[in-house]
Amino acid sequence: MNKPRFSFSVTDVALTGVMAATLEAVKLALSALPNIELVSLLLALYGYVFGPCGVLASVIFVVAEMLIWGINTWVISYLIYWPLLAVTFWLLGKKGISNRFVLTGIIMVMTFGFGILTSLVDVGLFSGYWNNFFKRFSIYYLRGVWFYVTHIVSNAVVFITLFKPLESLFRKLKRQFYKSGRK
Repeated sequence: MNKPRFSFSVTDVALTGVMAATLEAVKLALSALPNIELVSLLLALYGYVFGPCGVLASVIFVVAEMLIWGINTWVISYLIYWPLLAVTFWLLGKKGISNRFVLTGIIMVMTFGFGILTSLVDVGLFSGYWNNFFKRFSIYYLRGVWFYVTHIVSNAVVFITLFKPLESLFRKLKRQFYKSGRK
């Protein structure tokens, strides 16, 4: 009998639930601060340290967001971006890429891409107008540029200062959770 390449244990299920709940709690706690968030940091760490559990936590987080805020254009962006962020850092962790400046650079590029993605989804998919698309996209994107800059700078500061210490903490927790050495 062939064993599946990845199967979720009871510990995986519990840990994934805690990760998703933590993401939602942190998002709500900082929601009064425009584009200052720790979801990117936590999801990157969850993917980096816990792999598939972090990716699943990102999807559960998006579903929880939909239950709280309803469904709108942001759902498409979230369903693309958050799992992509977790997968990207999972792969970086598997490759052993651990330089804090490289990881910070990657999150800055991804955060920049998030601003473009959300603008593309809002302008391209849901406005219904394709005439002068690039002009309208430029106006829409530039209208929110200060939010995007704030987002990029805050993620850079948070990653450069907190990623490595939290990674070390999460790895210790992982060893405690999985004493059998399976992961």
